[in-house]
Amino acid sequence: MKKFFFDCGTRDLTASQGIFALRVMLGLMMLLGHGIPKIAGYVALKDAFPVPEFFLLNHLTPPLSLMACIGAEVVASILIILGLATRSASFVLAFSMVVAVFGIQAAAPWFVTPPAVLVAKELGLLYLIPLVVLILTGGGAYSLDAGLYREGKRRRW
Repeated sequence: MKKFFFDCGTRDLTASQGIFALRVMLGLMMLLGHGIPKIAGYVALKDAFPVPEFFLLNHLTPPLSLMACIGAEVVASILIILGLATRSASFVLAFSMVVAVFGIQAAAPWFVTPPAVLVAKELGLLYLIPLVVLILTGGGAYSLDAGLYREGKRRRW
């Protein structure tokens, strides 16, 4: 179980530097740009927050949907920045992006075309792509995962 949650993936130093930069920048962008503003605007958002139309998720209330979104965007972002349970946290955040792109913004166009279209799937997909990379690569050598799970070689799938 420890290997599943805390394997850091590659230990190559050059690749780990790139993964570290990706983790920190992606986590900070999500945390500062989406998670913290949702916490600050919780009172205004809680009654009108969208609920996805997916099976099982469509039973959520708007406040519960907002809390799940905040949990993914804040907690998972902090874990990604720290490199702790990076693959699991990336999966949670990627699931949140899939719900946002294909559930909440299902009718929106794919790309932003100013000035006419300002809401599109593009932003969610631009977050989803590096999250998939982190799911596949792990946190790298510069992560807390690397300190928790010390294995001399990279796990092969």
